[in-house]
Amino acid sequence: MVDSIARVRHIRVTPQKARRVVALIKGKQAQEALAILKFAPQSASEPIYKLVASAMANARVAADKNGEYLDDKDLYVKNAYVDEGTTLKRFRPRAQGRAFQIKKRTSHITVELATPEVETAAPATTSKKASK
Repeated sequence: MVDSIARVRHIRVTPQKARRVVALIKGKQAQEALAILKFAPQSASEPIYKLVASAMANARVAADKNGEYLDDKDLYVKNAYVDEGTTLKRFRPRAQGRAFQIKKRTSHITVELATPEVETAAPATTSKKASK
């Protein structure tokens, strides 16, 4: 089983908008997730598309390192979540000398890919209990 993680930090997308896009791809196959993100109209879909592609590349590197066979069709989005990053605070001048605060929010996005776990049948072991 191959696991891979890709993260992007301090991306200038609000977490609320990014979570909406991430919800589209949770649990899907990686290839299908890329197709969904490619045609999604939201602006957060482009950095998330790059992140999923990066996680796929990380999985290929991990499989090569361990000498395992990996087919991109086997990968699926095991988990994807968005955390809130730092908020940039800016001020906008308003009427009568007032200032209005603008919060430019950032996100930390994490995508985890995995291959389905193949269950191997364990050999049946017989244990004999010692009788007294």
